[in-house]
Amino acid sequence: MELRDGALVLRPWAEDDVAAIVGAINDPEIAHWIPTIPHPYTEADARAFLAGEIPEPEEYRLAITLADQVVGGIGMRVNSHQYRGTIGYWVAASSRGRGVCTGALRLLARHGLEELELQRLELITDPDNGASQRVAEKVGFQREGVMRAHLLHPDGRLRDSVMFSLLPGELRD
Repeated sequence: MELRDGALVLRPWAEDDVAAIVGAINDPEIAHWIPTIPHPYTEADARAFLAGEIPEPEEYRLAITLADQVVGGIGMRVNSHQYRGTIGYWVAASSRGRGVCTGALRLLARHGLEELELQRLELITDPDNGASQRVAEKVGFQREGVMRAHLLHPDGRLRDSVMFSLLPGELRD
């Protein structure tokens, strides 16, 4: 599957993306906001990620590219009853603040709602990750609330998460 909006392309990951993945994910900002990603992130971690990359019908893992350069990653897991998708994303430091993540989220959300006919999309952010929350809101996701002690961090802390959702008819262009 490939999704396009001008120069912005979401496409399946490729073996040639290993260096871009490792370079981007070793950014301390990504490690801070996404504690489920190993840190430091190695080439072996990237290859392990790619090894499980043949997408199942219920899971999409996509590279975010601009001018054929990997600038981030976005994914969506569809639940077993095929009505709800959960989205996660990251963007390399050099591409933040340029609308890349907003565009990628809008593309994937549109695909989920219109093509897959999902009835609900969800995403979670750290309560302190204002940038990620602004991205979600620009696309039309609505803040639902705080999930207390939701995400285990590598240092053993349980941190809250903020739940956002998007329903059919709420996507903003």
